[in-house]
Amino acid sequence: MKPFLILCAALWPLMAQAADPAFAPVPASTVVQADLLYQRRPVIVFADTPDDPAFVRQMELLVRYYPDLAERDVILITDTDPAAKSDLRQMLRPRGFSLVLMDKDWKPSIRKPLPWDGREIARAIDKMPMARTEELERHPSGR
Repeated sequence: MKPFLILCAALWPLMAQAADPAFAPVPASTVVQADLLYQRRPVIVFADTPDDPAFVRQMELLVRYYPDLAERDVILITDTDPAAKSDLRQMLRPRGFSLVLMDKDWKPSIRKPLPWDGREIARAIDKMPMARTEELERHPSGR
């Protein structure tokens, strides 16, 4: 019983973040680009199936960085059904697993064929021109 309690205590922060309704992955079929243009920064995870080991690993790597991604106005979009031919899949044309980072203008900035750590994604976002401008507007003393 004691090992179970220790395991629950260790996983509680991850489960609490994953259960946060303010930030959660959104299926590509429900995303309307026009509604989110210049509002949200898409991070899209493509795979041919939800059981793809790279897809599963990527989602595991992102869970603990949900608060950091939400702070950067990210919308995490998943697309694991090539047969559905979502608008994003037709626009970006991924092959197998693919991670695509876009800026708020919805133009692809970075494409990765392998899972990427959430911290690296946050740093890449911070280097994007729009993100730098937003940060300077929030903290003008940094100029």
